Amino acid sequence: MIIEKIKLYGFWGYIKLIRDKIFTIIFFPNARIVRLPIYIRGRKGIRGAENLTTGVNLRIDIINSDISTPILDIGKNVEINDYVHIGVADSVSIGDNTLIASKVFISDHSHGSYSGDNQSSPNSTPICRALKSKKVAIGKNVWIGEFVCILPGVTIGDGSIIGAMSVVTKDIQANSIAVGSPAKVIKIYDETRCQWVSI
Repeated sequence: MIIEKIKLYGFWGYIKLIRDKIFTIIFFPNARIVRLPIYIRGRKGIRGAENLTTGVNLRIDIINSDISTPILDIGKNVEINDYVHIGVADSVSIGDNTLIASKVFISDHSHGSYSGDNQSSPNSTPICRALKSKKVAIGKNVWIGEFVCILPGVTIGDGSIIGAMSVVTKDIQANSIAVGSPAKVIKIYDETRCQWVSI
């Protein structure tokens, strides 16, 4: 067993795996493995994460907003790959069995308001503009491709696939494939034919 792991990861890779497993047992006992390095601000806002697997350089920012307890709710068996950044000022939820590829950005907030009443002025510095947040909800069995950006207020339905490099600005219905910037649904799953069908 150990020899097979060393062949798979290499000697130093196997040593890092042991280190990461020990770290996980101590700090994230519900998780499967949390790989170092990791950056978390506002850890008390994380809920769930049972059997979570992460890649290296996961960054989670749970920051104060107008609400008292911003929450990142992670379902069971979620896999988050390398260099993912999740920003939470209000609420982000990720459903069971969701797979998130590398270099994905998920945020429920932005610096300033750019529509409706009380819009932010370009004469103010962006960091000083009030945060505006809208909940993000990612369903179960979702697959999010590499370099995807998921913006505030978005709901992604169960079983959906978001193609690589897509920018999700609006809700994506369940059991669909969406691609592009902004992301648009190009296929839906037909239960009667057991096939993905172009629309």
